[in-house]
Amino acid sequence: MAAPRAIIHLDRGLSVSRGIPLEEETGIGPLTLGSYVREIARSYGPREAAVIHLDGEVQRWTYDEVLARSMEVAKALIACGIGKGTRVGILATNRLEFLSCVFGTALAGGIATTISTFFTAAELEVVLKESGCSVLLLERNVLKKDFAEMLIGIEPSIATATPGDLASLKFPFLTHAAMIDSDKGLGGIEGWASFLAAGRTVEPELVHARADAVMASDPAVLFFSSGSTGKVKGILSAHRGVCLQLWRWPQWYNIKEPPRTWSSNGFFWSGNFAMAIGGTLSSGGSLLLQRWFDAEEALDLMQAEKGTMVLAWPHQWAQLIDASNYAVTDLSTLHYIDKDTPLAQHPTVNTDWKEPAQAFGNTETFTLISVFPSGTDPEYSGQSHGVPTAGATLKIVDPMTGETMPIGERGEIAVKGPTLMLGYLGIPLDTSLDDEGFLRSADGGYIDSEGRLYWEGRLNDIIKTGGANVSPIELDTVIRTLEGVKVSQSVGVPDDLLGELVVACIVQYEGAGLTEDKIKAHAKQTLASYKVPRRVLFFAEEDLATTGTAKIKTAELRKLAAERLAAES
Repeated sequence: MAAPRAIIHLDRGLSVSRGIPLEEETGIGPLTLGSYVREIARSYGPREAAVIHLDGEVQRWTYDEVLARSMEVAKALIACGIGKGTRVGILATNRLEFLSCVFGTALAGGIATTISTFFTAAELEVVLKESGCSVLLLERNVLKKDFAEMLIGIEPSIATATPGDLASLKFPFLTHAAMIDSDKGLGGIEGWASFLAAGRTVEPELVHARADAVMASDPAVLFFSSGSTGKVKGILSAHRGVCLQLWRWPQWYNIKEPPRTWSSNGFFWSGNFAMAIGGTLSSGGSLLLQRWFDAEEALDLMQAEKGTMVLAWPHQWAQLIDASNYAVTDLSTLHYIDKDTPLAQHPTVNTDWKEPAQAFGNTETFTLISVFPSGTDPEYSGQSHGVPTAGATLKIVDPMTGETMPIGERGEIAVKGPTLMLGYLGIPLDTSLDDEGFLRSADGGYIDSEGRLYWEGRLNDIIKTGGANVSPIELDTVIRTLEGVKVSQSVGVPDDLLGELVVACIVQYEGAGLTEDKIKAHAKQTLASYKVPRRVLFFAEEDLATTGTAKIKTAELRKLAAERLAAES
């Protein structure tokens, strides 16, 4: 694939890189979610859009059915009295109804507010209060959780309320709640059939009129960050930003044939929403839905449904390989799976595809704001993290003063562009952006003379040792290539002599027999001496605290490593 273009700002040699103008971008369709779902139904109508194996049955929706079910939800929401900009909470795993709830909310003019099924009762209470949802569509039973009972536990008045009139003092905007996985209600929470029935008198023309009245600049979705830096943040995004990313992901994946995409990672996170839903539905593929991760079931699903794409977190690779049915599963249909990932080494897999992992982004930019698409010439991409997406601008600033750094100098990555959030809940936008409208990411890196971004991790994760900066990203990328390494997360531990000591924290596969000397020797083959870990500590996987999105909480790991070293000395 030809190298993506970036426009480099060379005035005074400053670290500012711009993507191509937005109007030069190709492959982009309608820019509201209501128009998006109608467009994919028009383009791919009778094709299968999603499938789920649920309670011993196989349920399949075509693109036409996704739209029809979304229209049903939209009509029911209109019957509930929602208006333009009304927030509709969607508390659900990856199931067919998640799609109809999100697109139905958009068609009715509302804001889809996705809520993680990993949340505790305390977290759910905070999110419902801060989001101000007027309607809550929930999946009652998720593993050992009963969200209907949880909701009543948080607000007991719901137990005796009339459906459609919750009148909660704790959640003063919440008037309706319905369960998407049950026709039997509970107190003021309606069953699904009853909820949908209320919308049958609403004319389809009204739904389309509402969808047509929504503008690309209007709020579309409210997502919540995973909380890796503390309390979860509500992040509001416009239709244009969300839809741009939905149309872009098939291009970034370099899709040739519509994929059949497996992923159990929650659509309530922006990453999987854009990657899985956008990467699949924008290109006419099918989602192979799994409500939560189970390695054996995942492999069975990939084989039975002839999956071609796998979107998994790093910790899931190990569980897939350790699954009891791994060796006997036929994965020969897989293609869109990075050739260097463990699953691609399965004897039935034959692929040369590379994931577009050289990229940078976050929930605030609704996934990527710099990227090299799959198939980019590695001679050009090198070890960088891409060039800005169309319409986006990146700059590197001094973390203390905010001044733009010279090209090649390290600092904090700041971003702006058409997918940038509308703002955080409860925080004025002007306090989140600098004077030029850039969001400072709290991530460190630099831009080279070709406009390529080099991301080096969170600023507070970059290790400062002996006057030099060490990127944990770079170090861990090398360590993970050593056979037997399951997890590698390097941290800086305070040291009187060096400022910080480079410490590699390792989880190894059972029976791997790795030692501290083996890890160091492997790192020395590739890295400068100051980047080689001074100490290597081994942990059990359960020792590493993680967020809901399986990110290791580095602050807690840093403390744990320091305690281990102190105990040794």
